Amino acid sequence: MTSGIDDADAANELMRLARQIARHNRLYHAEDAPEISDAAYDALVRRNAELEAAFPHLVRADSPSQAVGHEIASSPLAKVRHAVRMMSLDNGFSDEEVAEFLARVRRYLALADDAAVEMTAEDKIDGLSCSLSYEAGRLVRAATRGDGEVGEDVTANVAHIADIPQRLRGDVPAVFEIRGEVFMSRADFAALNAAQAEHGERRFANPRNAAAGSLRQKDARITASRPLRFWAHGWGAASAVPADTQFAMMMQIADWGVPVSPRLVRCRSLDEMLGQYRAIAAARAALPYEIDGVVYKVDSLALQARLGFVARAPRWALAHKFPAERAETTLQAIDIQVGRTGKLTPVGRLAPVLVGGVTVTNVTLHNRDEIARLGLRVGDRLVLQRAGDVIPQVVENLTREVAREPYAFPDHCPECHSEAVAEAGEVDVRCTGGLVCPAQRTERLKHFVSRGALDIEGLGEKTIAEFFALGWLESPADIFRLAARRAEIVGREGWKDRSVDNLLAAIEARRRPDAARLLFGLGIRHVGAVTARDLMKRFVALPALRQVAERAHAGDGDALAQLAAVEGVGPAVIGALGDFFHEPHNRAVWDDLLAEVQPPDYVVETLASAVAGQTIVFTGKLETISRDEAKAQAERLGARAAGSVSAQTDLVVAGPGAGSKLKAAEKLGIRVIDEAGWAEIVRNAG
Repeated sequence: MTSGIDDADAANELMRLARQIARHNRLYHAEDAPEISDAAYDALVRRNAELEAAFPHLVRADSPSQAVGHEIASSPLAKVRHAVRMMSLDNGFSDEEVAEFLARVRRYLALADDAAVEMTAEDKIDGLSCSLSYEAGRLVRAATRGDGEVGEDVTANVAHIADIPQRLRGDVPAVFEIRGEVFMSRADFAALNAAQAEHGERRFANPRNAAAGSLRQKDARITASRPLRFWAHGWGAASAVPADTQFAMMMQIADWGVPVSPRLVRCRSLDEMLGQYRAIAAARAALPYEIDGVVYKVDSLALQARLGFVARAPRWALAHKFPAERAETTLQAIDIQVGRTGKLTPVGRLAPVLVGGVTVTNVTLHNRDEIARLGLRVGDRLVLQRAGDVIPQVVENLTREVAREPYAFPDHCPECHSEAVAEAGEVDVRCTGGLVCPAQRTERLKHFVSRGALDIEGLGEKTIAEFFALGWLESPADIFRLAARRAEIVGREGWKDRSVDNLLAAIEARRRPDAARLLFGLGIRHVGAVTARDLMKRFVALPALRQVAERAHAGDGDALAQLAAVEGVGPAVIGALGDFFHEPHNRAVWDDLLAEVQPPDYVVETLASAVAGQTIVFTGKLETISRDEAKAQAERLGARAAGSVSAQTDLVVAGPGAGSKLKAAEKLGIRVIDEAGWAEIVRNAG
């Protein structure tokens, strides 16, 4: 749930989720050592998506929704850059979400609510993503997904997988990349683990982990000794695609000699899609391999092309995941964590319990009101769930009627002992110590160097805490003055000449940071990564943004209008910007930082077009494309799609039924074109 959560709370949780998911991505994709189940991981991603949907202006640059897999680190295998990015899939967990996915496809394509959209449905194998590149029908390269852009070369290894032919049979395009999953059957997994135990070697956590560890071997002989399988589920780079539907292409791939799911079917309605999901779910326990859901894909390749992609996933596909489990445990303690905005977040410490294949020891309790709602006290027996709205989530307190001393939420900060209060209308309790509070200062510094902000490699939480305690880091600008302390750093535990020089080089490389990342890194309340980018698209240079924000705070109508015209910027963001620059300490931090760094003007790479740099408003009914597709086109052409007409509007695209916005445009003398005129602009771009 996101009700009762404000922007600051959401931003903090998104930051924590980004860090958690990045860590689990690294363990899963790069180290083959997952600590949580797929269901638990999916639930984290789901919570992140829910928050981003409710607070789109807070989407972080390092958000899991912007990433696929994980960057490869210290792998003995050679790296391979994919010709076409390997994407991930969006997830759904209920019939309603599948229905909304189908409705969303129709809306984007401007189809009627009852228009037929054929889908494919197939079981989602729980394996390791792999691409197979064929030239003239011969396998020339195999690679893992990696981070979606760069994977690992496993060509020698897949030569030992019987399901993967070295040469495709029949008439094959000159270049064709088949994508699918390397996996291990349940029986083979059990036999492998028994053999590992017999030889005193590490046992694998699950079949997917075993398959990944077996494939990602420098010594291909180890891979050869492991019983790996492969199924295709799609394709990437191709010189030709000899079919016009997903289903027909998968049948063609099967004809070439590469296995596909025997449960792949076409569905012509929502009922058929859900029926296939239930049939596969019912058969799941008896299947000889692990699956974690059902994948739906729009069957028509022409419609797939129109739908395109979001940051990390295609709009035309959805993974309908199976639900996770529940379990009972005891609440052993409630700890309080202080975030960078001063929010006091209660965290429940639990007696370890296995939920859906993962051991859970902590649970976020959110705020004082949530503790009161559940009647939580130390010693209570709780029901936990690791799927759905909050991960992990307390579903029920089984012993709330048992007499026990109620939990008293602290009224002073545990870090600096300043008074902790809840502002009028807010449920969150916050430390009033501000930058006097060491937790807030260090958390702000951690945020500033985080992956979504300046992304300074080597300056992690431990180093920030160490340098802060020494008095070397008080504000972001101090980071860029660390070079003067080189002699003091060298010789400290863990710091040798090379590691210090690497850190200082990483810092120096950020002397000309991306302006939007710098703005986001300052941690201004309500200004997330997406909002920061939108602000910089509009104002280009940071001094220009500050000037407008200060004028808006003083009540300047034109400045207020300029800020309000930015997509996603409302009263909360405008107020937060004004408050930030009104505070003398913040201005001092800003000036000090900009004396150390010189961010270049913010420039967005787009297609050359007649509307680049312009503000466009779409109004009325669009008949050939949906409103979302039109806005996406405008973005690609370097324009900005606004929701209202103002003096800053350059162009209005009006369809049938256009009303007040069209009248406003005519009154202001703004150029108006119809949908055909807009299509002509799109065709001539580039």
